[in-house]
Amino acid sequence: MKHLFAHFATKVSEWAGKPVIFILALVAVVIWAALGPFFDYSETWQLVINTGTTIITFLMVFVLQNAQTRDTRAIQAKLNEIILTSHAENRFIGIENLDEEELKRLDELVAKAAKGRGESEACKTSEAAKATPSKKAEARKRPVAAKGPKQKQRPLEKS
Repeated sequence: MKHLFAHFATKVSEWAGKPVIFILALVAVVIWAALGPFFDYSETWQLVINTGTTIITFLMVFVLQNAQTRDTRAIQAKLNEIILTSHAENRFIGIENLDEEELKRLDELVAKAAKGRGESEACKTSEAAKATPSKKAEARKRPVAAKGPKQKQRPLEKS
């Protein structure tokens, strides 16, 4: 049942995101509005659009949420794999589970680190960049996993 709904949610979300579907919905609203004078703008006429849009919205919330949740999980898994196979810090794995205040604090710390790194890198001379990496930089590097291919160096790193 889960796989059936997941497949259904994926297809519906792809279908609902197409421009032709938006145009069809717009045409339906224009037709409904044009029929207003024929029905004397009655309560039944208003109820048709209200009921139709409410039902569609209610059902689409569940379908789109399912598709979005699966997409988010897939993206998180891919990002975690990139973190694990790169020189990035492992502490970022799982941060999507932090609360809002913790995420804000982490964002501030990363912004400060990026600003500090940018200033220090701008001050380096080309001769210093050619020098061998420091012991501290070597200690930060993680060994390559046995199962994966040899990692590529980052463009800014020098061997």
